[in-house]
Amino acid sequence: MESLRQYIDLYKGNREAFDTGAPAVDSLKAGALGALEAFLGAKAARTPYAESSDEALLAPDYGINVGRLSFPVDLTATFHCEVPNISTLLGVTVNDSFRPTETLLRQLPEGVTVCSLVKAAREYPELVGSRLNALAADSTPAAALNTLLLQDGVFVHVAAGVRPERPVQLVNIFNAGTSLLAARRLLVVAEEGAKVCLLVCDHTQNREVDYLSDEVIEVFAGRDASVELYSIEESSARTRRICRLFARQEQGSTLTVNSNTLSCGVTSNSYTVDVIGQHADTTLGGLVIADGTQIVDSTVRLNHKESDCRSRQLFKYALFEDARGAFGGKIVVSEGAVRTDASQTNRNLLASEGARMATAPQLEIYCDDVKCSHGATVGQLDPRALFYMQTRGIPEAEARLMLTQAFMTDVIDSISYDIVRDRLRQLVEKRLGGERASCASCGAGDKNCSR
Repeated sequence: MESLRQYIDLYKGNREAFDTGAPAVDSLKAGALGALEAFLGAKAARTPYAESSDEALLAPDYGINVGRLSFPVDLTATFHCEVPNISTLLGVTVNDSFRPTETLLRQLPEGVTVCSLVKAAREYPELVGSRLNALAADSTPAAALNTLLLQDGVFVHVAAGVRPERPVQLVNIFNAGTSLLAARRLLVVAEEGAKVCLLVCDHTQNREVDYLSDEVIEVFAGRDASVELYSIEESSARTRRICRLFARQEQGSTLTVNSNTLSCGVTSNSYTVDVIGQHADTTLGGLVIADGTQIVDSTVRLNHKESDCRSRQLFKYALFEDARGAFGGKIVVSEGAVRTDASQTNRNLLASEGARMATAPQLEIYCDDVKCSHGATVGQLDPRALFYMQTRGIPEAEARLMLTQAFMTDVIDSISYDIVRDRLRQLVEKRLGGERASCASCGAGDKNCSR
């Protein structure tokens, strides 16, 4: 992992610039530095494609916004889709700096906090200090680097029993005139009996520049809490993304994570979920549409540590031209986690001879009286269905489009929030139809976005 050295040296030469003034954040940096120095002497974790490894993604000499320069964004230019608006509590992250909109500041319900992570660490240290990095724990090179370079992020907190009607939308935008790495951090806490729905959208405004998003998401679902996290990536061919999600579920909680990649350069997603309470329910899934030379690599580790829990996983890929995809999933059922009901499914459509897919679903079970399954398929469109549709007067290109849309239907239909479900369905149709998709709710831009 020699690619880490440039960032370690940068931090050591600019320690004061990375201080945020929030002890809950700054106290983590020494541990992150030690973890990174240990990774220097270790071999990089193997991935199906070398380009999607931490080593390869971190190797280029990306710039870091050490001086916290402000980069303007033009929301109107970035978002120009025709999909109807969603009424959300909207916040924008420009590179790695969180900017709340005036709408967010005015309309936050009582008991709901959405703000800068550094601000929260200063004002609510009792909420942030015990949770920040408790799950990620600098366990991977990218996660440790995120902690070391962390200068801002987003904190979402929902108090016990609070169940806001409107979802929280976080829009991540890259815009800079030169190559840039952004360390993005999202900490989500749903207290006992709380409910929160989040929509996270990734976009690139300047599509002619190389960017890398090093993102860590930590989710705490308290007793009987419900957390829904939907993400849509619509970036550029020159944007790389590393996203490491860590979640912990307590008794009776419900967690839904649905991650969708519509366009990118290289994307590496991983999901680590610890189910530590009984009667919890977990749903993980998402879809990938990739073409050209795009690469999307997803890894899941779901740890069932208590009895009487249920989990479902469904990931689907549609790969065109020379795109490559990978899925590695593992369900671990610990000793004593009896009556676990868990399934893991990966379905993949290769729409061209040059497309490639690597898939490896796994089960690891240490007790009896469980119901677990896993499976994967890799194939092409059914030629009989294509022939049948053509005999009914449907042109081949249109028939292929319709069948590919149908292939994605069950992933889209699994989204319980109807507005997000309808939005994603339209975005998939646009993407498969060759249009550039955009998922932002602020189609005309929020004129009151804090600059």
